[in-house]
Amino acid sequence: MKTGIFLFGGVEMDDAGSGLPAPTDRRYGPKEIWHATERIVDMGVLSDKLGFDSYWLTEHHFQYEGYEVVPNGMMLGAILAERTERIQIGMMFNVVGQWHPLKLAEDFATLHNISGGRGALGIGRGTVPRESENFGSKIGSYDNPDSISADEFNRKQFDEAVEIIRMALDNDAFSFEGEIFTFPAPGIPDRGGFVEELTLVPRPLYPYDIWQAITSPPTLEAVPRKGWGGVMWLKHFEFMKQFWDRFASIYEETHNVSLAPGEKRTLVVCTCVEDTHEAAVNSVRNGHDEMWKFLGPYGWSKGYMGPDGGPAQSGLIPTLEESIDNKVWLVGTADEVAEQISWYSDYLGGVENLVLFPAMPGDKYSKVEEQLHRLSEDVLPKI
Repeated sequence: MKTGIFLFGGVEMDDAGSGLPAPTDRRYGPKEIWHATERIVDMGVLSDKLGFDSYWLTEHHFQYEGYEVVPNGMMLGAILAERTERIQIGMMFNVVGQWHPLKLAEDFATLHNISGGRGALGIGRGTVPRESENFGSKIGSYDNPDSISADEFNRKQFDEAVEIIRMALDNDAFSFEGEIFTFPAPGIPDRGGFVEELTLVPRPLYPYDIWQAITSPPTLEAVPRKGWGGVMWLKHFEFMKQFWDRFASIYEETHNVSLAPGEKRTLVVCTCVEDTHEAAVNSVRNGHDEMWKFLGPYGWSKGYMGPDGGPAQSGLIPTLEESIDNKVWLVGTADEVAEQISWYSDYLGGVENLVLFPAMPGDKYSKVEEQLHRLSEDVLPKI
């Protein structure tokens, strides 16, 4: 089992938890945000030293509230590549619609090459209208009144952009014509002729993996058919099992191969480890509640189970107890968390790629550092 660390990368908060202040009432300045950025890099260096296999950041923009302050994880990833030796570096996720697809391909190729092949291309469709609408995309967020039409545009834009990215990374020269993008643009004069193809510079020197976030049934149907890996998080364990098995079935039917247990799939779980179960619950509660105060309005809790056994209604703000019952949060002593991870592996029929989310919104980075040590030194040896 390969194990990784995933951080939102937020600022330290003294008032994290349920209730006030409302997220949009907070406003952090450059010093707090840059302190967090430096500590995020420190956590990547520590994760490498502690023997984790991968380190993942996330891309977000304009979040003055301080939840996620890394707009370009590949730029930070290049810095990490110079300060680490073996750890894989990726994003959960690069929001494809918020990039020019060829710029995303160029930046990833640069990170992948400078790291000696340690880059992972994580892609997603996005969450936050504030970001998407200002970068030339749309997103069908729960609080977006035009969510259906926005989602339709987002999927079309995403599919074309990813096709372009792969063509650019994998071919000496390429051209593309779609509904949204055309490359090269028609009629460009160049040294007595016209540009008919483009060549990405640089291109990857090493093989690379693509991982996409899977949160919805349509995405579940699409990703395995495309042949890359799926990342699954924030789902009731029964829904996780359904998605896990359905992914394998589609992949095997499409590509006529049998996947090894857990192959091509990544399980992400939130964790908190303390000396006692009670201490772990107390330690994680405010960060858990702050996370859902932030994420709930975007509809992320639809992966939880509702009272009728179906998906929870979008907009649910779950309690920590509900998150523990859904097995989305693994909380307790090192023995308890190790036992819960082993249970997941057995329940899913094998987990090849496990990513741990040990830092809640608002946590001090001294606490994050302690959690990384506990996971590496006390939990993982028991699995």
